Amino acid sequence: MKLTICAAFAACFACLGLTPVTAEDKAQPPQLDGLYTIVSGEKDGNAIPADKLKGSIIRFDGDKVVGTDKDKKEFFGCTFTIDKTTTPYSVAMISTAPVKGDKAMGIIEWKGDTVKLAYALPGGETPKEFKTKAKQHYFVMKRLTKSEK
Repeated sequence: MKLTICAAFAACFACLGLTPVTAEDKAQPPQLDGLYTIVSGEKDGNAIPADKLKGSIIRFDGDKVVGTDKDKKEFFGCTFTIDKTTTPYSVAMISTAPVKGDKAMGIIEWKGDTVKLAYALPGGETPKEFKTKAKQHYFVMKRLTKSEK
């Protein structure tokens, strides 16, 4: 009887196009989409002053990311793809603003409501860790709560 019930549930999942959650699915990081504020940043090995980051909002939406400053002016935009076969994940970006078409490679990690992103500017070496050298940027972002949006 128990086997028949299990088979019935499996058939229902198959008919609905659903699959049971596996251990591999559970290991996937949470969805990246959403609004974030920049907690800290680094450029060329030096910390970016907090007052330059304050009020900035980063929006991840599918394969796009856009950054706006405290005055809601767009200062950064790109499309991206993430390679989840590397640790940390690799990210390939193509800018849409302020300059279209620039390519950058980097690394990204997200856990809970925190995202870390480090990438090379044109001519820079792709980062291998979450800190910078010449021609690299690194940001730590925190997802905004409903009350902060």
